[in-house]
Amino acid sequence: MPVINAMEAGGSNRCAFLDTIASSEIGASMLALTDNGYNVLVGSTPGNLLTFPSYVAHPNILNAKFDSTAAGRYQELHMNAVNYTKSLKLADFGPLSQDKIALEQIKECGALAHIDAGNFAQALALVAHIWASFPGAGYGQHENTVASLQAAYVAAGGTLAA
Repeated sequence: MPVINAMEAGGSNRCAFLDTIASSEIGASMLALTDNGYNVLVGSTPGNLLTFPSYVAHPNILNAKFDSTAAGRYQELHMNAVNYTKSLKLADFGPLSQDKIALEQIKECGALAHIDAGNFAQALALVAHIWASFPGAGYGQHENTVASLQAAYVAAGGTLAA
């Protein structure tokens, strides 16, 4: 579960969508082995956990293999984290801040209304370019299927449109 509560996030579907991103980007086993994914660095695996020790700021650690500074539950890039921390007036890169950054990214893609309405596939398509593990992201990394992500969303308490 994200740290942000459903009321602050704007509804339980939004929290379920955040859980879906984390499940896709981090995976259930690493979510369980870490601080719910909030301290995970890009390139981490269950057998080789790569984490960062402080939430004061995004760690800005480059993983040369992936040419990426992605970190946290939603694998935010350093540049994006810095920009969103300023624009959202966040104090740190802690769990609540990471949740707020991800929700802002979803909002900017125009996907919140689809999430609220339970139009999961439409919301996923609108944000796929942000998260490398989403279908159609095009980053050359493993992409999960819409069906597996929708199952994760429902398991996290998300509701689908009738």
